Amino acid sequence: MDLNTHTPLRAVALVCTLSPSPAPSSSQLLADQTMAALAEHGVTGKTIRIADHDVKSGVKTDMGDGDAWPEIRDTILGCDILVLSTPIWLGHPSSIAQRVLERLNAEISETDDEGRMLTYGKAAAVCVVGNEDGAHHVSAELFQGLNDVGLSLAPNAVTYWVGEAMQGTDYQDLDKTPEKTAATTASLAANTAHLARCLKAAPYPAS
Repeated sequence: MDLNTHTPLRAVALVCTLSPSPAPSSSQLLADQTMAALAEHGVTGKTIRIADHDVKSGVKTDMGDGDAWPEIRDTILGCDILVLSTPIWLGHPSSIAQRVLERLNAEISETDDEGRMLTYGKAAAVCVVGNEDGAHHVSAELFQGLNDVGLSLAPNAVTYWVGEAMQGTDYQDLDKTPEKTAATTASLAANTAHLARCLKAAPYPAS
């Protein structure tokens, strides 16, 4: 396969903190760091904090008057990479992350002329932050959901940080990014950009 490592790519990070802007957010910070790491591989894009938008509950591409999801969906469909960033609450992804997955569920019935979901050919990655253990469980939930709705996952497609149990330190409160988290973010970016370029060069076959 002729893989052009200089092919430009687009990414969008959906930040699923429960706090709207301008409140500080560890999920926003890790998403921004992931986007910066992707930029080193020729990926441009932006982050969207879902709490800043009226994304209505439901499983349709458009839930009617005032729904902000159709515009966000257009951004996703215009990108090669989707990053989903969530905090851990009660051992699970945030309710906003779950809502994003529910809205993405509509893509199962949205197909191209050859029967492929419109999300085929796009790579996904996950960012997880929290003050308790559970990053693997949360990423597993998101991985399954993202794969179900047609997105592809590279090896090591999650970066995360969790603090000591029953303590109050947030990721955004750290003096510097831990080396292990930074290295994991770098691996996520390299592998996800590579997968996205592979999918651009060789799309999945028709159903």
